[in-house]
Amino acid sequence: MSFDLAPLAPYAGDLAAGARLTALACALALAGGLALGVPAALMRTAALPLARRVAEVYVDIFRNVPFIVQLFFLFYGLPEIGVQLSAFGTGVLALSLAGGAFSSDAIRSGILAIEPGVLEAAQVSGLSRFAIARRIVLPIALRSALRPLGSVFVNLILTSSILSAITLNELTGSAKIIAADTFQPFEVYALVLLLYAVLTWLVSLSAGALHRRLNRRIY
Repeated sequence: MSFDLAPLAPYAGDLAAGARLTALACALALAGGLALGVPAALMRTAALPLARRVAEVYVDIFRNVPFIVQLFFLFYGLPEIGVQLSAFGTGVLALSLAGGAFSSDAIRSGILAIEPGVLEAAQVSGLSRFAIARRIVLPIALRSALRPLGSVFVNLILTSSILSAITLNELTGSAKIIAADTFQPFEVYALVLLLYAVLTWLVSLSAGALHRRLNRRIY
């Protein structure tokens, strides 16, 4: 068996488009996941039992239910109640909901790692709870949670391959079409494997570099 990439040359643009779609969906999902994960983490560490319970239910649902079930529910189930989303919108929403659940764990760990003396000093200074959360708790927690959040983003990239199940031609969806057209699944998926490896490596490298830069004065 020979490894021949020449027949795949005409499809290079399709693979690149799929990779761009994957990157865009995951970038939007990271932003959405943080928008959900930050308040969920704060609620899980709040003194109010109801707030903690609501956040825990959200996290448990989206962390413990298979992602493809969540995806199918949003794509096929929501239209039954009049909520119609595009495949791309559904994919971003599903990744955001799942990413929010996992990112809340990372941020919550960062919050719990804050020295009690820091919070006591902030309370003594007369700052409100909102000001303490915004100016002290979240900056420290997010800085310490950068590496775990990088892992969450890597997981979003890997999980995004399932979006092809709802007809979204991201990287894996494009690869399926190209493999069917060229009858060269080995070469096609070898390239896709490499592209996913590069994407996740870049994310891990960037997260590590940002973590070192922001924590340089501490360490």
